[in-house]
Amino acid sequence: MDLLITNARVWDDRELVDIAIEGERIAAIGPDIRPEGVPSIDAAGRVVMPGFVEPHLHLDKALVYRRQPARDGTLAEAIRLTGQLKAEQDRDDVLERSRAVLDMAVKHGTVAVRAHPDVDPIQKLLGVETGLTVRDEYRDLLDLQIVAFPQEGIIKAPGTQELMEEAMRMGASVVGGCPYNERTWEDTQRHIDLVFEMAQRFGAPVDFHADFADDASDPRYNTSRYIAEKTLALGYQGRVSLGHVTSLAALQRDEAQPIIDLLQEAQVTIVTLPATDLYLGGRGDECCQRRGVTPVHLLRDSGVNVTFSSNNVRNAFTPFGKADMLQIGNLLAHVSQFGTPHSQAEVLRMATYDAARSIGLTDYGLSEGRIADLVVLDSTSVADVLAEIPPRSWVVKRGRVTVESKHETTVHRAAPLAAA
Repeated sequence: MDLLITNARVWDDRELVDIAIEGERIAAIGPDIRPEGVPSIDAAGRVVMPGFVEPHLHLDKALVYRRQPARDGTLAEAIRLTGQLKAEQDRDDVLERSRAVLDMAVKHGTVAVRAHPDVDPIQKLLGVETGLTVRDEYRDLLDLQIVAFPQEGIIKAPGTQELMEEAMRMGASVVGGCPYNERTWEDTQRHIDLVFEMAQRFGAPVDFHADFADDASDPRYNTSRYIAEKTLALGYQGRVSLGHVTSLAALQRDEAQPIIDLLQEAQVTIVTLPATDLYLGGRGDECCQRRGVTPVHLLRDSGVNVTFSSNNVRNAFTPFGKADMLQIGNLLAHVSQFGTPHSQAEVLRMATYDAARSIGLTDYGLSEGRIADLVVLDSTSVADVLAEIPPRSWVVKRGRVTVESKHETTVHRAAPLAAA
């Protein structure tokens, strides 16, 4: 046995337990596991949960808001301003900002991230290159997946497809898509088809930014049905995620339900991004301003896997944020009315198990035999975690303490690997 967490609050309605860790895995969970001479953490009744998972985060364009602030706060403006900034990207600067966001995530108890660097003729492969660099640098602190993400479109931006293929050969592990950023519905469909074709060639999962609008009158922002049908036709169930999907909330229930049923059948995950979606959504509404968030309750009640994420941190898409899944979960709970005890517990599950499922983590969770990726929160009640947003007292990654917070937070990196 290599580490012991004692007096842990895992369930509110059961006694405190000890968590024994051997190597990278949880060896036992139960009362009074007290071997001699084992390094230990006394949780002293604090809550212990699986570490948080950020399934949708942009590192390469984070922390640039003050450089070119938005004036209108619209999606179109955010894409335009970000495009201008991308043309001036510097590798060292991208690395510095990426590290700053990952440091935030690690200190807030995040153990896995799916990052979406832009791949396009403006930035080319800089976001992927820097993403792969920090993936290696942070491998002892979190697991980092890299998406080849065509923010500027594929058909509309010639050369993007070839860059995406090169990104996958370099080490990106997920094929991204942004079908709404094409000029016509026909090009949008072709965009989706190309993403699936590329994913099949590389044996990779798919993660789209999709249906990011206040209404679904433009078919480019109403692609969920087409994507779900494509997923089923190709046997890609369980390997597709859609971020945003805000226009689904603009449909009447009898219009939305058939699409939601298809999403459930295709095992497509929806990743709601409330900080961005709230900030950009409903800008044109003079009355009854829309919330701009996908219908989380309806989706989950229909059996769709729904999770959430920070998306952007302090740029034209989202001028706030600190890569804290509890902060975003608290925001989601307010706007989507997840306030009952049962629904607050759902939000915590969305930040952990459901997020892990969305990015394909199969060895995750707080149970014996699973990888020991855990967070100890400075709260004595699981039910109060979402309301309190408590400090993270300790974080354990693959059985090793990586973060401890007493008066100030300390991050412990593993020793450098020996040269080959």
